[in-house]
Amino acid sequence: MSLPRHLAIIMDGNGRWAQRRRRPRVIGHRAGARAVNRTIDFCLEKGIGVLTLFAFSSENWGRPQEEVDALMKLFLHALDREVEELQRRGVQVRFLGDRSRFAPAIAERMQGAERKTAGNDRLVLAIAASYGGRQDIAQAARELAREVAEGRLAPEQIDEALLGSRVALSDLPPPDLFIRTGGDTRISNFLLWQLAYTELWFTETLWPEFDATVLQQALDDYAQRERRFGLTSAQVAARTETTPA
Repeated sequence: MSLPRHLAIIMDGNGRWAQRRRRPRVIGHRAGARAVNRTIDFCLEKGIGVLTLFAFSSENWGRPQEEVDALMKLFLHALDREVEELQRRGVQVRFLGDRSRFAPAIAERMQGAERKTAGNDRLVLAIAASYGGRQDIAQAARELAREVAEGRLAPEQIDEALLGSRVALSDLPPPDLFIRTGGDTRISNFLLWQLAYTELWFTETLWPEFDATVLQQALDDYAQRERRFGLTSAQVAARTETTPA
């Protein structure tokens, strides 16, 4: 079965999961953390190389302050609790997004987690936190504009490949499969550049209930799809026939 090299997930539905149980939204976020661990386990078992999770968007800073504070506390707790286990299991941790808005204690732990796990190669776990896809592209454009202004780059040298080399996760294969839980069918400013040819899969399952069974359903569906990347089916078939085994 064809497996995605890179799996990207919007983890949606924590708050609704808690509300349906008449519990505070933070309880849903705690339950969602367990779903993260299940997903990491699944990727390690299947040999999926990259897992990118949308943990906190640049727009999420506008949520009620009580919820933001609770999320930051959970984030800090997870960084303190989980990094040693991820290191033991060979997981490399990365963070993408604007770190300047995080408290120094969180930013320092993010950097420490990346440094500690940098040599691991079983799974890259990329966590999008204070991240937005438009923000990502704008940052890449600013970087190239700065090089043009400094005379190190001519405008006509800027092409898709060069801009793509400056967005987040540019050293990794782009996502093959995108999953969003919780029932909404949009990508919500997540990896806008990177998802150009990604297969999209949506489920009504709320994130705290997400498990290996639902993940396997997504992978089974993915395996049935023909990925043409702008070519015809005949071209894809011909290319497959000539590819060495």
